[in-house]
Amino acid sequence: MKISSIAKSIVAGIAAGTTAAVTAVQDNVLTTGEGVTIALAVLGAWGITYAVPNRQTGQGR
Repeated sequence: MKISSIAKSIVAGIAAGTTAAVTAVQDNVLTTGEGVTIALAVLGAWGITYAVPNRQTGQGR
């Protein structure tokens, strides 16, 4: 299965943002700092995941 770098980074950003958001709203209050943390988690996941190239077929196993 071939997954593009953009699709891979979008999924990673959603996963990171959701994880940070669930942790942030444990007390039923979302502060500005927690919002910034969620945004940075999404942006960081997008950037890192997009920058790492997919493995070429035939490499590894």
